[in-house]
Parts: sequence; C-alpha cells; structure tokens
Amino acid sequence: MASRAVVVVALLLAAVSASCARAQLQEKFYAATCPSVEEVVRKEMVRALSLAPSLAAPLLRMHFHDCFVRGCDGSVLLDSANKTAEKDAKPNLTLRGFDFVERVKAAVEKACPDTVSCADVLALIARDAVWLSKGPFWEVPLGRRDGSVSMSNDTKALPPPTANITRLTQLFAAVNLDIKDLVVLSAAHTIGTSHCFSFSDRLYNFTGMDNASDIDPTLEPFYMEKLKSKCASLDDNTTLVEMDPGSFKTFDLDYFKLVSKRRGLFHSDGALLTDAFTRAYILRHATGAFKDEFFADFGVSMVKMGNANVLTGTQGEIRKKCSVVNH
Repeated sequence: MASRAVVVVALLLAAVSASCARAQLQEKFYAATCPSVEEVVRKEMVRALSLAPSLAAPLLRMHFHDCFVRGCDGSVLLDSANKTAEKDAKPNLTLRGFDFVERVKAAVEKACPDTVSCADVLALIARDAVWLSKGPFWEVPLGRRDGSVSMSNDTKALPPPTANITRLTQLFAAVNLDIKDLVVLSAAHTIGTSHCFSFSDRLYNFTGMDNASDIDPTLEPFYMEKLKSKCASLDDNTTLVEMDPGSFKTFDLDYFKLVSKRRGLFHSDGALLTDAFTRAYILRHATGAFKDEFFADFGVSMVKMGNANVLTGTQGEIRKKCSVVNH
C-alpha cells in the first residue's frame, strides 16, 4: 500500500489539512473509540467487490452525491415515507448500493456501537472503492456527524451531465472546489456505467429537433456511431454503457485519453475541453506519463470534497441505521 503514489498523496494532503482542522476532521478521529473502523469497512468492501467489482463506481458516486447536497452528512442515505428525500430525486434514482452501505454500517455498529457516523462510513467506502479498483489510496479525515434533513429539491446542487463549463465551475465552487478539483474529480468517470438517457440527447436531440441528424458536433463521429448502436433512441431508459470502454472496472488514466479524442460520454466531459486550464490538464494526463501525479491530485481533491459543509462536534447525530434518523 506504501506506493510512491500514496507517499505523494500524503505530502500533498498538507495543502488541505488546515481546512480539515477547522472542520474538526482528523485522520485518527476514531483511534481511541473505534480503532478497527477502517479494517471493518475494508473487509466488507473486499468481499463485495470480489463478487461484484462493478459496485465500486456506484459507491463512489453516492459519496459525491452526498457531499454536493447539504454537505457530506449522509443525507443521501435517508429514506422518506412520502418519497421526498434526496434519493427520490431524479438525479439519484440510478444510485445503487444503499443496502450494501447499510450492511457495512451494521458491521461497524457491531464493532463500535453508536460511534461512527454514516457519513464517515460512506467516505471510507468511497476511498476503498477507488483503491480496490487499482486507483490511489489516501487517508480519510474523519469525525463527520449525520444530518437529519433530506429533501429531493436540494439535489439541484448536483452537477448534471448536461452542464457546460460555466455551470460546472459554479456548482463545484459552491462546495469549495476549484477548477482543478473539477477536472480531477471528473476523472472518476474512468470507472462505471451510465444509462443512455443521461447522454442520448447528444445522439438524437442536441438542439431539440429530435431526429437522427440532430447530433452534438463536438462528439467524435466514430464514437457517436458506436453509442447509437447501443442506444437506439431517446426512449431507451434501460441500456447501460461503459463510461470508459474496455477498462470501466479499473481506475486509470484512460478517461483523459478518451476526452482528449472527443470521446467523453457526457456533455460535462466534453465541456472540459472548452477551458484552457482543464483542457491542458486533460492533454497532460492523456499521455499516461503522470499517473502518480494524477493519483495524488485525486486524493487531495477527494479530501477537499469530503470536507464540504460537514457537521462536527455536537452537530447532527450518529445514526444507528443509515436510512433513518434516530428516535
């Protein structure tokens, strides 16, 4: 685990340690109260991903969706009797892995009752999802508390796959993430799949004409035809497409190669070529020559995102079950 990339991550994390300290997050937060928490989480993650490696991307995505809405407080995990929680909103209807998160939380509760928040469990799950997919490892500052509010209307804070660079920059800035974090974290699309409806307007309805010739001119033609062969129409709501064809279960630098060739799946991927900084970052890492540098950057940006508007100290609560607030 002590690879060069891990060492670089450790060095660069100093850049965000001050903000974590202000938020009272600490890498050894549970050293006295639940020293086995990371071991417990990792045991469950190894078992799950050995059986279903494709689960890694949805679990990472869940952490993103948690942090961008009300901060990293586990609110995305909450159920609602009247279907008005975050998980009931359209952007979250394709999230999966909730039952698994509950299973991990139960294992943590068995080891350390009433101690570790669901928000922290999800942050650790996301880190291990990346690492077990051959990506970077980083130390996760802990000490988040769980929120008790989850509203579907708040999910407008989530960056949509249709966003341009201006909108993306605004949404990331709202959670204290800058233009570098935007391009770095977008590379999480190196693992996972997407439903056709998240990008099919690029294939059939780019300007609203809804016909076969109404295409996104920024999408590479050969790649577009391949996508059309998988997504037959705007009405396809079930087909899944690999976001990083050929290595969608491996966290690598192929995402940058694809985007540099105008083969990014989403509008938001292609939008990264329209800004000088993000374009330069993509072209640099499309060479594949700076893996350790990107892995280090990813760890730093994940820590920054994981620090977004967190509840600490006596704020919030430590839920016993992630899907319901304590009573």
